Amino acid sequence: MIVLSGPIGAGKTTLTTLLAEHLNAPAFYESVDDNEILPLFYQDPQKYAFLLQIYFLNKRLDAIKEANANRYSVMDRSLFEDSLLFHLNADLGRSTKTEVETYDSLLANMLDPVSPDDYQKIPDLLIYLHVSFETMLARIKKRGRSYEQIEHDASLYDYYRELNRRYDQWFAQYDLSPKLEIDGDQLEFVENPQAREQIFRLVDQKIAQILG
Repeated sequence: MIVLSGPIGAGKTTLTTLLAEHLNAPAFYESVDDNEILPLFYQDPQKYAFLLQIYFLNKRLDAIKEANANRYSVMDRSLFEDSLLFHLNADLGRSTKTEVETYDSLLANMLDPVSPDDYQKIPDLLIYLHVSFETMLARIKKRGRSYEQIEHDASLYDYYRELNRRYDQWFAQYDLSPKLEIDGDQLEFVENPQAREQIFRLVDQKIAQILG
């Protein structure tokens, strides 16, 4: 199981599709367009932050279970990023101490294997799409989801900037599986076929290294 990670607008969904095609593997996507809670969160983060992360956690585990039925699979979001996002919201006063403790305990229990035959929850490879804050903002604007736009809520600027910073910190400390960082500023894989092929080579080399 290959899992993509990276901040909002990094290009995880697009790269998931490209990698799935390259590897001839099924792709699994984060529930966004059909997520009724996400727009509510942007309207009232303090009210909906906890509910949103519980929703994502549940959907993510469903996807991981389904992905386990395949020899190879590509997912567009890491289970562990949900905790990063939720703790950022907690630090911004959008969640209570009890909600944070409940979420952390629930996540730990879900990650703990029930039996030796329990499905795999840790990826075989985590790929981090690093993008600069400027690139992140440009891509959020380009994809056009109204509730994500800074023009509608100026406070999102600082939120996005801190989120981008924490992603770099999180990836540096991540050690649960092999990992690979891709520079999303330098390798514009959406419109540049050469950059796309370079990413494919990096991923193929990393997989070969993991398989020994």
